[in-house]
Amino acid sequence: MTSAILPTYARADVAFEKGEGAWLVSRRGERYLDFGAGIAVNSVGHSHPHVVAALVEQAGKLWHTSNLFEIPEGERLAQRLVDATFADRVFFTNSGAEANEGAIKMARRWQHVNGRPERYRILTFEGAFHGRTLATIAAGGQKKYLEGFGPKVEGFDQVPFGDHEAMRAAIGPETAAILVEPIQGEGGIRPVPHQCLRGLRALCDEAGLLLIYDEVQTGVGRTGKLFAHEWAGPEARPDIMTVAKGIGGGFPMGAILCTEEAGSALAPGTHGTTFGGNPLAMAVGNAVLDVVLADGFLEDVRRTGLLLKQRLAALRDRHPDVIEEVRGEGLMIGLRCRVPNGDLVSAMRDQKMIGIAAGDNVVRLLPPLIVRDEETAEALRRLEAACVALEQASAAAPTAAVAGAR
Repeated sequence: MTSAILPTYARADVAFEKGEGAWLVSRRGERYLDFGAGIAVNSVGHSHPHVVAALVEQAGKLWHTSNLFEIPEGERLAQRLVDATFADRVFFTNSGAEANEGAIKMARRWQHVNGRPERYRILTFEGAFHGRTLATIAAGGQKKYLEGFGPKVEGFDQVPFGDHEAMRAAIGPETAAILVEPIQGEGGIRPVPHQCLRGLRALCDEAGLLLIYDEVQTGVGRTGKLFAHEWAGPEARPDIMTVAKGIGGGFPMGAILCTEEAGSALAPGTHGTTFGGNPLAMAVGNAVLDVVLADGFLEDVRRTGLLLKQRLAALRDRHPDVIEEVRGEGLMIGLRCRVPNGDLVSAMRDQKMIGIAAGDNVVRLLPPLIVRDEETAEALRRLEAACVALEQASAAAPTAAVAGAR
């Protein structure tokens, strides 16, 4: 039977009907260890009781009113985010792409209201991914996402990844801001060095630019800090930061966090959203923060991430023909492969384990932040079995070729 869904995804032949913690159960009753978390979305796992209770309670009261009225839970969530970060203001959205669009508008508008309307261009790193809208695919600059959609939206320039001098040289009289992911997710779990983030902050101060961090994938505890740029210290603070994925724990929501100075550019009527920040989303967002900001939670993410990374390094040593490199921070880990990364993802799925392919021939491991030690140990067993299966298939291939020649 042909699906009525537009085939923009090459979907795996499995459908899930329920989940609990780090586990998913398919409609066939198979249990999968979820080390993809919906691409870093299910931050506190599947069916977390506190988040479910908050959603059910709010769903029984009020779903949506629009931003024409005060939304108390949104005020509360915004203040909590401000208290925990560099930010003074928050604007809620529905997705990471919407948040990035809003951040781009904010940066351009800030230059405009400060008497520099010619400054509208945004500098980004090659290999970046900032969303699927026309502006955000232009910001990322990757040909595979741009091809066939007409002229690239004007105003975005890419420089080689992590090249500070190239970034400096690219700044011109029309440059408004620098937009970077502290760790490229879709680009292959490529961390921007901490000294580079600090250098970008200094560069923006020197040139009168705004610094924007895309923390859609890296944020809300994923790296063991609430936000990944915190690893580089206060000298790397942004002016604007975008958030999504993990902040809703599976419910679609995002946010733009900004300083008072940057946010002052968006006066009433200059920007808006229909669904962003509605009561249902805000109840879920507050429940997720309850979990992530609890005493010891982020420390446990750091401990689990370090343990997992050490064990993965040993796995790489045992299977060097499959895994070339282990990279990442916290529970945002990448395995750079010597085989096609899709082959490892498929072999993992055969072992009832989920991983996510990324650029640079990397497989991402993005388990829920509540993953337990026994589940990371089980993940290593399943990854080992996947590596062995790939090695055996590779060893059998030449034999089969010789037999076929005869």
